[in-house]
Amino acid sequence: MKSCKREMEKKSEISCVIEELSMVVIVKPSEENHEAAHIPTKPFLSLCYFVLQVLDEIGPTMAVLRQDVYQNIKRLELMHESNPTMISNLVEILKLEATEGNARKGSSCSKAFVWLTRTLDFTSSLLEILSKDPEKKMEKAVEESYDVTLKPWHGWIASTASRVALRLVPESKTFIDLLKNEDEEIDMLKQKMQILVSLLVPFLEDIHCILRLYNLDKMKST
Repeated sequence: MKSCKREMEKKSEISCVIEELSMVVIVKPSEENHEAAHIPTKPFLSLCYFVLQVLDEIGPTMAVLRQDVYQNIKRLELMHESNPTMISNLVEILKLEATEGNARKGSSCSKAFVWLTRTLDFTSSLLEILSKDPEKKMEKAVEESYDVTLKPWHGWIASTASRVALRLVPESKTFIDLLKNEDEEIDMLKQKMQILVSLLVPFLEDIHCILRLYNLDKMKST
């Protein structure tokens, strides 16, 4: 994402993410070799920073969600910085914490990874809905995305807090304007959103396959 940031004046954030994501390859585990699983750390974190940038642009109404995303990103970044060679593959974190028995405890990196993945699920769903109908009421689009991606894993307290926060999002037009370049036509933005979603869906499906391998896919908030 740093390379993309230098190009922000020339290209939209979505264009940068599309460019980076189109070059990412996830290796799913096979029945013969579970050890082959590979999720590149830096591209995954770049996607998460894209979500963070969108939340920053939306403003203080998303402060709680933004803080949660930011803390989870930093948790993974710190682990990566402790051993850049080994943790260039996020699966190594899952292996390590599974071996230590810490994957589901406290503020583990495995939990951070799970919730960042679900946040990307939510983002993908929201972009898909708005790419099909940019004039759809934002609150409704957010509610639909939340119900299928985050709600199943939230307890009552988290669900209530999330619904309050997500209903404070801006109108659809305001959100769309935040995503597109100043002179960009809405049809072009819709096309970019659809391309991004087409890349995100298989990317996230592969990640969920690996989460299931480590029995992390059903983890709920406490």
